[in-house]
Amino acid sequence: MEIDMALQTIELGDIGRDIRILDQTLLPFRIEYRELSTWQDAAEAIKVMRVRGAPLIGATAACGMALAVRSDPSDAAMFKAADGLRETRPTAVNLQWAVERCLSILACTPPDDRIKAAWVEAASIIGEDRAANRAIGEFGMPLIKALADPLDGEPVRILTHCNAGWLATTHLGTATAPIYLAHEAGVPVHVLVDETRPRSQGAALTAWELERAGVPCDVIADNAGGLLMQRGQVHLVITGADRVAANGDVCNKIGTYLKALAARESGVPFCVSVPTSTIDPAMPDGSSIPIEDRGADEVLHATGMDLDGTIRTVRTAAEGVSAINPAFDVTPAEMVSTLITERGLIKPEHAGRIVE
Repeated sequence: MEIDMALQTIELGDIGRDIRILDQTLLPFRIEYRELSTWQDAAEAIKVMRVRGAPLIGATAACGMALAVRSDPSDAAMFKAADGLRETRPTAVNLQWAVERCLSILACTPPDDRIKAAWVEAASIIGEDRAANRAIGEFGMPLIKALADPLDGEPVRILTHCNAGWLATTHLGTATAPIYLAHEAGVPVHVLVDETRPRSQGAALTAWELERAGVPCDVIADNAGGLLMQRGQVHLVITGADRVAANGDVCNKIGTYLKALAARESGVPFCVSVPTSTIDPAMPDGSSIPIEDRGADEVLHATGMDLDGTIRTVRTAAEGVSAINPAFDVTPAEMVSTLITERGLIKPEHAGRIVE
C-alpha cells in the first residue's frame, strides 16, 4: 500500500525556517501548500481549518509556538502567542496539550535558547504522532483481520465518519491507520465514508485520500449509515476523536453519536482510534467538554467545483433562514466497544487511568 507521503500535512524544516502546511480548505480540487511565518499565521490556519484533526492541530500549535519565539523570545510575547493559539478551537484537546507542553519547556529555557528548544519540541511532537499513528494501526489491524476470517474473501465493510486519516495527522491517520495496514497486508476491506456535513470532510478528504491509496470506498449520505448497519452491510465502525474524557466519553465530529446509536442497535462494533494525547484526564466526563459552534454559514452554504472546473460557494437554503451548527457531539463510553491507542486496545472506562 502506497500512501503518497510526498504530500505532508505539515513541514517543520530546519531551525528558524518558515513552516509549510497543506491547505486542506482547497482539497480535493487543488493541492497547494501555504507558508506560515508567524504564530498568527498558525492560529489562522487552525481557526479556518486549513489544518484540522486533533493531532494535526496540536502539531500546528507547537509549530506556532516555535514561530512565536523566533519572532520575539520574551516571556510576554511567548505567553501572548500561547493564549492566542489556545483560543482558536476549544474542543480538540491536542491543541491545549501541545501549547502547554511547549510552554513547560520554553518557560524554563533562557530566551536566547528558545528558538532551538521550540523547534526541537515541535519536531518531537510531530515525530511522536507519526509513531503513534503506526502503533494505532498495528493494534487495530487484527480487529479487521478477525472480522475478515469468516467472510471467505468478501471485504470487511468499515464505516467511518468525518476525516481521521493522514490528513488529520502527520502520518497514517488514526481511524484509517488500521484500514491502511489491513489493506497493505492483503485483507480485503471496503470503506463506507460518511459525507460528513456541513463541511463534507468525509467526501472531500477521507474518500480522496483512500482513493489515492487504492483502498476501495464509497461515499454515503450521512443518514444512510443506519440503514446499512440494519441490513448487515457494515461490519465495523471506526472513528477518530477530538477529545476523550477520563470516563471514556468520546467527543467527535457532529453525527458520531447517531452512528454509535445505530451501531449499538444493530450489533456492530463501534471503535474509536486515538493517540493518548487526545485523552483528557482533567475532563471527568463528556458533559464538561466545550462544544465549538462554527456559525450558520457552513450549514446554509456548500462549496464545490462546477462543470467548468471553477470552485464556487453557493447558498443551499432559502434566504432569511437561520441555522444551528454545533461542530461536535459526545458519544457515551458505554456505546464504545474499544479505544484503539498507540498503547494498545483500551476499555473506554479506563481512558483516564492510562494517562495519569
